[in-house]
Amino acid sequence: MKAQSAPKKTAYQARMPDDNGHIAWSEQENATWRTLMERQVELLPGRVCQEYLDGMERLALPVERIPQLAEVDAVLREATGWETAQVPALIPFDTFFELLANRRFPVATFIRTPEELDYLQEPDIFHEIFGHCPMLTNPAFAEFTATYGRLGLEATPKERVYLARLYWMTVEFGLVDTPEGRRLYGGGIISSPKETLHALSDAPVHAPFDPLDALRTPYRIDILQPLYYVLDSLETLHELSGRDIMGMVHEAMELGLFEPRFPPKPKPVPAETASA
Repeated sequence: MKAQSAPKKTAYQARMPDDNGHIAWSEQENATWRTLMERQVELLPGRVCQEYLDGMERLALPVERIPQLAEVDAVLREATGWETAQVPALIPFDTFFELLANRRFPVATFIRTPEELDYLQEPDIFHEIFGHCPMLTNPAFAEFTATYGRLGLEATPKERVYLARLYWMTVEFGLVDTPEGRRLYGGGIISSPKETLHALSDAPVHAPFDPLDALRTPYRIDILQPLYYVLDSLETLHELSGRDIMGMVHEAMELGLFEPRFPPKPKPVPAETASA
């Protein structure tokens, strides 16, 4: 889920549920879900952590259709006390943090078009449900996510920018070492075919997870990540929940950011020179 300091325009419109909480997805939308599920499930074995696989087994996500949020909620409530929350494509930071603090994971109820099958900037229902919800059945991951929400609620705008880097380097793009080898747990990786293959290749840098380093690491949302932080185990997130994260934020603010490992984002070409 992507939060904004102020809502921005998006071409996607969230589907609204009826009085019973049911969303009537179209045949094309269900077909897009099926395509995304089938191709991504093939990449998971040997690449994702066991906790994610356990969560997938508990959720039993349908392949042929987009699941209703109530189906997901029933499993999450029993596992860790979490639920989903139906939201628009983009939400303000205040809403984002408040939902997480109350163990409600925001899910934008739209799905990408076939033309944007591989990448879109707005996180859709496939990213949220397939990428994140299996991990929310894990107590350590679930507790860290709720702690993050509580901290964000009280943080200043500048502090939130630093907190966003921690979220990006863990919940979205985190790796973890396991007895079976290095594995994925971040939803931004797991919901992307290209990122799934890239993250465990020799192309990016793998660095031991240090929360202070993560808070100081710049990132871009529109490229394959050049750097991933690797946990010793998911219990590291549970331990981090009990530490003074805001103290680390303030230390990171004093130390400043690391040099980016990526080029600056290209500026849009002015319309009058676009054909030159």
